[in-house]
Amino acid sequence: MNESLRHAPDTEQRLTDLEIKASYADDLLDTLNQLVTRQQEQIDLLLREVGRLRQRGGDEGLSAAPRDPRDELPPHY
Repeated sequence: MNESLRHAPDTEQRLTDLEIKASYADDLLDTLNQLVTRQQEQIDLLLREVGRLRQRGGDEGLSAAPRDPRDELPPHY
């Protein structure tokens, strides 16, 4: 029994350390979840904007013209 009493403070410290790490992990998870939510909102907004631009471009007949990728090269090439 003397052996188990001697390891009790070590076990208690390890348990405290694990609780602290779990707390930090929970906080990090919440932070990352908020970040992902904001990014998804931005992606949704950008997708809607691209849809509007495509629709507007289609109305003006811009998207029907074939494009040559070489026309889009910068002048220094």
